[in-house]
Amino acid sequence: MKALRTHDVGGPETLTLDEIEVPSPGKGEVLVDVKACAINYPDTLMIRDLYQFKPERPYSPGGEIAGVIEAVGESVEGYSVGDKVMAGIGNGGLAEKVVVPAGRMFPIPDGVAFDKAASLLMTYGTTIHGLKDRGHIKEGDTVLVLGAAGGVGLSAVELAKAFGARVVAAVSSEEKGEVAKRAGADEVVIYPKTEMDKDASKALANAFKAACGPEGANIVYDIVGGQYSEPALRSIAWEGKFLVVGFPAGIAKMPLNLTLLKSCDIAGVFWGAFTAREPVKFRQQVEELFQMMKDGKIDPLVSETFPLERGGDAIAKLENRQAVGKLVVTMD
Repeated sequence: MKALRTHDVGGPETLTLDEIEVPSPGKGEVLVDVKACAINYPDTLMIRDLYQFKPERPYSPGGEIAGVIEAVGESVEGYSVGDKVMAGIGNGGLAEKVVVPAGRMFPIPDGVAFDKAASLLMTYGTTIHGLKDRGHIKEGDTVLVLGAAGGVGLSAVELAKAFGARVVAAVSSEEKGEVAKRAGADEVVIYPKTEMDKDASKALANAFKAACGPEGANIVYDIVGGQYSEPALRSIAWEGKFLVVGFPAGIAKMPLNLTLLKSCDIAGVFWGAFTAREPVKFRQQVEELFQMMKDGKIDPLVSETFPLERGGDAIAKLENRQAVGKLVVTMD
């Protein structure tokens, strides 16, 4: 079988398409014939050894897959050959077949395509955990979403609207603003792509404040980081929640005096650790997402698909912050 693998530390251009043995499922595992693998921000970090987890090389990146069970190992209950499943696996997804622990899988709901199934767990899973468990979202809140046109950003727009919030989408272009509006955003703020000086940072903070309204943002959902975090923090409401989700623009240096002035909280959203520490709650939230998808409240936007041999291009596009919605590698 074919697998796109990393052998050495480096960017997506270092990935190689290898011919390797088909793995066999062990006890409690199944072999999945992968149909789709979504690309996520951790994939860009992992191959550069910049992520919290550093798998032993060689390995395939890709932590979010959908496919069909091809073989079932010993002691697996509830799954059979031919079942359509989705799973969050950390890494290994950019391969034609992958062994998955049965406890990491979910049946794909009826009528959901493989590319959309592969795009649900990490993005929407991160966001439902972030908004509910870390942000304590409630109806009538104002939510400011940075990076609102990416996969995680659009999930935040959709879920915040589903929970009854007003959403301000912050994006880097008019085109991305239109994508966020179609997902349900009430207001759009376009931030500069170039480095901001003090005056530009202040202007962006004022734009956030104007869009969020006089009370400010009850929740700031920060997927971007870097120079954009402080202006967003300045627009937060009294006792608001600033959620740290990712930082492709760099790790922000925040003036902590603002947390005192606004009596606000800065909270991290580490979904991967949450799924391991609270597996029952995690599965409950996935079931909630399935129901929301069935009800038409959420619908992952897959903007582009790539064949396996071009999986590195998908990672590069995400790394360069050019992606809108989700980028998915398909095996057919």
